[in-house]
Amino acid sequence: MNNTTTFLMGIIGIGLFLATSIIGGLLIDNYAASRQLISEVYAIDTEYGLVLRSIGIIPSGILLTLFTFGAHQKFPQSKQTKIGFYGLGLFYGIATILVGIFPCDSGCNKALIDPSVAQLIHNVAGFLTYTCVPICLTLIGMGLKKTNRYNRFASLSILTGFGSILLVFLFFSMQKDEYIGLYQRMPEGVFAAWLIYCSYIIKNQVHEKHI
Repeated sequence: MNNTTTFLMGIIGIGLFLATSIIGGLLIDNYAASRQLISEVYAIDTEYGLVLRSIGIIPSGILLTLFTFGAHQKFPQSKQTKIGFYGLGLFYGIATILVGIFPCDSGCNKALIDPSVAQLIHNVAGFLTYTCVPICLTLIGMGLKKTNRYNRFASLSILTGFGSILLVFLFFSMQKDEYIGLYQRMPEGVFAAWLIYCSYIIKNQVHEKHI
């Protein structure tokens, strides 16, 4: 997979996810992004939920999975970077596919009152994403630091990993807060920014150019 193809997979993958989240919210009357979870825009009972999952969330997960597996080959190899990138593929890419195949119940059933099987799978996939992705980003940064290559990106990845751990902790601890949507979007925004930056680094690589 060449650099341009890998770049496009990353940009289109995260672009689809962001577009689905924004457009889906606009299609639902009285939807408030700061107060409602992202998954509520494509929940099982929303009018356009099936369409949003089929042309947005699931393709996004597929592209991001392929991107992370391909991105691993574009950087100096180490055990940490391998675990980090493959972990991203599993806990961000494949997990996104899973939440698209198994949408949450109406209103995402936050109280878990008689939840469906889809809701339970959805919750497990989401939990693994928020707990594991920050660790994966940190491992990528540590692996790149160890190889003394891409030092700026390595430092940014470590900073992003630790920062997103704090944001995820905030999100988990504010589950009953009225601004739960805002707290969820904070780590999601950090993940998206990292993926976009990583995509552009791959696009701009020229003969082992250091960044």
